[in-house]
Amino acid sequence: MMRMREQLSTQIIEAGKFLYSRGWSPATSSNYSARLDQQHILLTASGKHKGQLTAADILLCNAQGDSLEQAKQPSAETLLHAQLYQLRPKVGAVLHTHSINATVISLASKTTQLRLTGYELQKAFSGINTHECELIIPIFDNTQNMLSLCAQIAPYLAAHPDCWAYIIRGHGVYTWGADMNESLRHIEALEFLLECELKLLSLGAH
Repeated sequence: MMRMREQLSTQIIEAGKFLYSRGWSPATSSNYSARLDQQHILLTASGKHKGQLTAADILLCNAQGDSLEQAKQPSAETLLHAQLYQLRPKVGAVLHTHSINATVISLASKTTQLRLTGYELQKAFSGINTHECELIIPIFDNTQNMLSLCAQIAPYLAAHPDCWAYIIRGHGVYTWGADMNESLRHIEALEFLLECELKLLSLGAH
């Protein structure tokens, strides 16, 4: 288990460098995690600069999101990571980012879903093989009550097993995948699509 922990911690650290470099995880925002096994999660500790993560900034949690390392404080949003691992047994990594694109487009939209179609890059999401389909990204209203937020999200995830991401309005994005590489592919593709949508809005094309 120790070797696996080292490998996953390195993946989380490298993901942090990449996401920070793209401007999607400014300052100490965001949190990332990876499934160690069915009972344990590795998660970035609260208040850490995501472009400067070290192995000491990665903490071990149980499947319910409780920290197993007293000296390290988990993010308040740990419950959202734990929920995804509990509801999706095949999920191996979860990324939560705070990009300008996701923040602005979710505040500009008054709907509970972002509907995307016609983009070739939709095919970057697992299970999608054509630009002609409709990619739906749900938008949930922000709240500091994580139990309430989990209660909003759970029914949607249960009803949409093909969902790979959601947005919290004015807050940020959650994406996930079978492993860290797939999760990174999903977030990079989604950020491209969000930027396209924002530019179309600025041109009055929507």
